Amino acid sequence: MIAGSEAADAAAAPGRRPSIWLLGGTGEGPLIVSRLLAAGWSVQISLVSEDALRAYPSHPRLQSRLGALAGPGAIEAELLDAPLAPFRWVIDASHPFAALISADLAAVCSRGGQPLLRLRRPPVRQRPGTRLILLDQLEDLAGIDLADERLLLAIGARHLARAVALATTSACFARILPNPTSLRQALAAGLGEGALACHRPGTGPPASTAGSIERALLEHWGISAVLCRQSGGPTEQLWQQLCAELGLTLLLLRRPAEPLPESGLWPLEELLAQVGRPEPTGAESAQVLGHQLGQ
Repeated sequence: MIAGSEAADAAAAPGRRPSIWLLGGTGEGPLIVSRLLAAGWSVQISLVSEDALRAYPSHPRLQSRLGALAGPGAIEAELLDAPLAPFRWVIDASHPFAALISADLAAVCSRGGQPLLRLRRPPVRQRPGTRLILLDQLEDLAGIDLADERLLLAIGARHLARAVALATTSACFARILPNPTSLRQALAAGLGEGALACHRPGTGPPASTAGSIERALLEHWGISAVLCRQSGGPTEQLWQQLCAELGLTLLLLRRPAEPLPESGLWPLEELLAQVGRPEPTGAESAQVLGHQLGQ
């Protein structure tokens, strides 16, 4: 493993533009990448699927790594052998419920002295009027009386089969991402076509185009309860607002504990300020010096 100071020195070698490895999704990831590229960094992004990659810009200084990282060994190999390695920074902007990859990443970076920043998503403040039930784990769903409820599952397609099996209602519906994998998982969970909506989560207020789709789904299906995750950010905020306005029960899966101490978590703008701009390469410095001498 390359220690942090050695990694920084190698990344700043002549002709080598310093690089950042970002682990993210389709939430804040595209914005972070755009800001890093505009600041002059080379960026490698790690995403689970090809579908997620479509949310990112095409850029000569942007490389992608698709597929899950299978444990600490895969992370160590990436830090050493990726085309843009060594990295000046690693940024963990993965989903708050991707607890295992965040824990593995934190452990590997700590052992190797690799500078790591974790995006902090502040909790969404509960809206007045919301009927909120907090679940410590998905299995708690079995202990809630939902016999007379029409339940919308907004927890990701991978967890639908378990949620449908645990829910004490036969009236389950789901909003899933518009890709073949999510559709297969939803159908395998026993949800029929009439109980599914293929739609990316809205990130605007309920009156916006994005938010109005969620509202229309709730009204069309006669939903009385929504199950979502305490992930922070605009998606949870939207469900909280819609449930408060429409008088629905919100079942909220509690967010897992962060693997890093509070001091290791950064709000978006502070994180980007900490990263800053890369030091110019030797070639770029020579160009600047030549320009100055020519004036």
